[in-house]
Amino acid sequence: MTSDQFNDLARSRRSVFPKQFVPGKEVPKEIIEQILINATWAPNHGQTEPWQFSVFSGKGLQTFANFQSEIYKQTSGENFMQGNYEKLRQTPLLASHIISIGMKRTTTKRIPEIEDVEAVACAVQNIYLSVSAYGLGGYWTSGGITYKEEAKEFFGLGAEDKLLGFFYIGYVDVPSPSAKRKPLEEKVIWING
Repeated sequence: MTSDQFNDLARSRRSVFPKQFVPGKEVPKEIIEQILINATWAPNHGQTEPWQFSVFSGKGLQTFANFQSEIYKQTSGENFMQGNYEKLRQTPLLASHIISIGMKRTTTKRIPEIEDVEAVACAVQNIYLSVSAYGLGGYWTSGGITYKEEAKEFFGLGAEDKLLGFFYIGYVDVPSPSAKRKPLEEKVIWING
């Protein structure tokens, strides 16, 4: 890959939402495995590799949908909304695969928690770029049950760990529009001496 090809990949990456996926078309497991291998090559302090992924596909999508909608129902109290409940039950079924994004807290080394979170975020960026390189669509959501303590055990996470969201993957039916970024000058300060 040339630097120009990488620049194009990084700059053309887009979030593609489940309603934009080709319904019912499943991504081969081998591709998902390669995407996950790429995720695990993200930088991480002390080589702790703090990520924990659970992959849902096939009937597992229904298992995920049932779990998250019921956790939402149990924990939302007076804020319960039937529309949100239905969305949590139906949206997962539009994806080929859903990857839960967990952070297993490093306990053997004195690494600040934020650095484990940052490492997992780097792994997710590798997922995003890999999904784009394979011509697929995907997006990272931190909605629904992401920050609910009651959800963590289902994804193999303990009390010190964090559930950081879910990555939905599918074949693209409706591409996302081009995006814009503010000029570099608005975000970078150069110090040359």
